[in-house]
Amino acid sequence: MTGRMVGVDVGGTFTDVFVLNEADGTASVAKVPTTRPDQSGGFLEGISQLGSDFSKLSVVVHGTTAGTNALLERKGAVTGVICTQGLRDVLEMRRRDRPRTWGLRGDFEPVVDRRNRLEVPERTLADGTIRTPVDLEAVRAAAKTLHDQGCKAVAILFANAYANPANEQAAVAAVREIWANPHVSASSEILPEIREFERFSTTALNAYLQPEVSGYLDRLERALNSRGFDGEFMIVQSNGGVMAVETACRLPVRTALSGPAAGVIAAGYIASSAGFENVITGDMGGTSFDVSLIAGGHSMLSPQTSIDFGMVVRTPMIEITTIGAGGGSIAWVDKGGLLNIGPESAGSDPGPVAYGLGNTRPTVTDANVVLGRIDPDNPIGGKLKRLDVDAAREAIDRHVGSPLNLGTLQAAEAILRVANSRMAGAIRLVSIERGFDPKHFAFMPFGGGGSLHAGAMLKDVGIARALVPRYPGVTSAMGCVIADMRQDFVQTINSLVATLDESALGDFMQAHVDQGLALLDAARATFEARDLSFELDMAYIGQTHTVSVPMNVLTESSNVIPPTRADIEKAFDAAYKATFGRLLENGVRRIINLRSSVTGMRPKFDLRSLAPETTDPAVPKATRQVHFEESWLETEIFDRLALPVGTVIKGPAILEQPDTTVLVEPDLQARVDAFGNTIIEPLGDQS
Repeated sequence: MTGRMVGVDVGGTFTDVFVLNEADGTASVAKVPTTRPDQSGGFLEGISQLGSDFSKLSVVVHGTTAGTNALLERKGAVTGVICTQGLRDVLEMRRRDRPRTWGLRGDFEPVVDRRNRLEVPERTLADGTIRTPVDLEAVRAAAKTLHDQGCKAVAILFANAYANPANEQAAVAAVREIWANPHVSASSEILPEIREFERFSTTALNAYLQPEVSGYLDRLERALNSRGFDGEFMIVQSNGGVMAVETACRLPVRTALSGPAAGVIAAGYIASSAGFENVITGDMGGTSFDVSLIAGGHSMLSPQTSIDFGMVVRTPMIEITTIGAGGGSIAWVDKGGLLNIGPESAGSDPGPVAYGLGNTRPTVTDANVVLGRIDPDNPIGGKLKRLDVDAAREAIDRHVGSPLNLGTLQAAEAILRVANSRMAGAIRLVSIERGFDPKHFAFMPFGGGGSLHAGAMLKDVGIARALVPRYPGVTSAMGCVIADMRQDFVQTINSLVATLDESALGDFMQAHVDQGLALLDAARATFEARDLSFELDMAYIGQTHTVSVPMNVLTESSNVIPPTRADIEKAFDAAYKATFGRLLENGVRRIINLRSSVTGMRPKFDLRSLAPETTDPAVPKATRQVHFEESWLETEIFDRLALPVGTVIKGPAILEQPDTTVLVEPDLQARVDAFGNTIIEPLGDQS
């Protein structure tokens, strides 16, 4: 059905909406304050603000922070655990790590209270042998106790269930027969992978999130339907793909960091279309600065992450480094006289001091306002008529200038220097510290505030140029529209290559393919192609680290032809040598896990449709005094969306649009490419 595709990204401060008209390729955007505690209000307001008829929407794709926020704020459901005898405290013991490396203090409370972690008799050995069949009467009694204690969800966590799920499957069936809702998670369904704590943690967090996330998505879906929406509603995953709402309700742990992941997907597509295969992204919202690296057109995927200390989620996700340096991050001076930025944020309510909604402590946005870099008469978001510059000045004087004996402008510049330094540090972390030279990368700032800091990142990190997308303030929402539908699977194999059962490996591969294709078939989305990929986690015997070994697996009509032992050995040798530069003589090769992904490639729209059609010469709409380092400079102000392709604007200049402000510093220039992107580079550079 041809209609309008809608991407909605809910951030900590703003909710961003991107609407693509599939018929003519035109797009419209909106940015509204995020509503709390129920984010659905801002979600619906953003779509309505664009005047969209809900009955004409073909697809709505949502990047949500509901799951992440529930974990960070400990606002998930009261959850119970039924586990193998002796494993009650796995969630508490973790990896024997500590919140703080040094000192004797520090504690950790898992999301499941100890009184709600109950043990039952059962035992499966590491080779899959069942030594003790599960006591189903004990399981039923435990489930009843947990229900009576107020638990809204339950996780079944049995030892070695990845090797043989029979005991766990029997227990799950027994619990689901008597549990009052569908919120029952089993480790063999969520993560059939070796490593006890990671499997237990991921499954427990999934159960903890189920009532919260499924309730939110259900309310949202019903609200959409009540307004006439009859299209497909999908959710962005942390791996950068999308999934159906039903899958998100069953596997809410996969929604962690879904909003930032959507932004990276959009950045990769925009940069690749513009001819940049190597990109470092910087998503600066009101609360945080999220950095990711794309090399050779591919995003970096991490097998697991920690949402907060002790809350480990092991599911494939785009590697994103987050620091508290958003536009709303608060500037403060510590007892030693050092200026700090964040991690505390003013968010959207009350927001920066200049918003006039009650906050009295200065933020990064306040510094930009005082220095003339943000137009106080045209605030982003559309809710405020004017920003209070005087209040921002007063707050900077009181909280930064006075303690550091600095004037207002010096204090504001100091706030930006510290914020820029923190952002540059995050960029170095994902690039230089991992062996990537930033000068071979372009920096893509997006989010509402990222484009104000592009020039500083070029200077501080040594990146050659910056690529500002057409709609930087809603890039994550655009990513929702662009993202493919992807399902990831994992299964522990735990076998020497020499003794591998090739047929059993093929059966696991086929099961993953069948499940993935079934999920694609159940979706109402249109796919241009379907892609299957397989990797093996492998190592030499005696090693704890593994290397990812891509496998070129043949298929015939979706039927998998498994690789031979010789194929696997050859692929491992190539991957190991590429990683470490040598092979181990007489080393014995071992397969730990199989990882599979099934991806439905969704149609992409031509980004040239977003480029301006005008050929009129660029004319500044105004001039304004803007402070750079130690002086005020008369700066030309342009309507960025009206700049024709090929335009070159020399700094100092400011390019304004409804969702962001682009700052071009005095020694830089801005060039508009064929897609309407703005390339920021040194003066005179046309490369």
